Amino acid sequence: MTDTASIEPTAGGRSEAWRAWRRLMANPFGLISVIGLGILLLAALFAPILAPYDPTAINLRAILQPPSAAHWLGTDEIGRDMLSRLIYATRVAVLVVVISIGVSIVIGTLIGMISGYVGGWVDSVIMRITDGLLAFPTLILALGIVAALGPSLWNALIAIAIINVPNFARLARGEAMVLRKAEFVQASRAIGMPTWQILLGPIRRHLTATVLVYATLKASVAIITEASLSFLGLGAQPPTPTWGGMIATGLAQMNRTWWLAFIPGMALFITVLLLNFCGDALRDALDTKLSDREQAS
Repeated sequence: MTDTASIEPTAGGRSEAWRAWRRLMANPFGLISVIGLGILLLAALFAPILAPYDPTAINLRAILQPPSAAHWLGTDEIGRDMLSRLIYATRVAVLVVVISIGVSIVIGTLIGMISGYVGGWVDSVIMRITDGLLAFPTLILALGIVAALGPSLWNALIAIAIINVPNFARLARGEAMVLRKAEFVQASRAIGMPTWQILLGPIRRHLTATVLVYATLKASVAIITEASLSFLGLGAQPPTPTWGGMIATGLAQMNRTWWLAFIPGMALFITVLLLNFCGDALRDALDTKLSDREQAS
């Protein structure tokens, strides 16, 4: 019996992953993004250790204090430490990426692979549903879902996941339609490999790089969407700190204490910028043509 591993192109493997990682680290924007996103992830994981104060503790004696040795980023309108709240708000951003985008990748990619590989009426039904979801502006659709489910962080995460599923489904469908005609897929089918095994095996592996790059770009949009929902009071509810909620409360004090809105706004801006840098650098690092040139040299 023919070994299915020999049918599939040897584009993956540890050596290729290592070369991609080296290319990513050699890219200045890739290095900056990895370091920056790593710091944000560590801040989210070790928030209780890094935060100097309880982010929800009210101190009426320290209302609207400017940045100082006691409060490095000042305090808000009820005396809560801004640095502590900023660090804890990083956890919400990480949850958006890990949970919302993660769910979108799994469901959207699976639906898209089935649609593109099977074709026919299955493809028509799935694509008409995704077209219907894509017809709505993403923020408007998220607002509608959260309004129906009720304001909360978890409902916001559900809404963000739902609005991103069609995007990953469209991406996976297009790639699957091309890959189903590839020689290694045809050979796998000829030796009797089940459809589900082809989808979750060779096709999924060839989709990984494309989906990963796209996920970094959609992650930045997801974080902005969550911040917008929190800004409108439909995301995480007080006293849970979020960047969008902090910007909303800071705007009310903008004339007196500009840093209340500026600091979380800059945190949001830097995070989105790092994710975009990471997406661009990943695209170059996972470029198969570049990999082939390296192997040839």
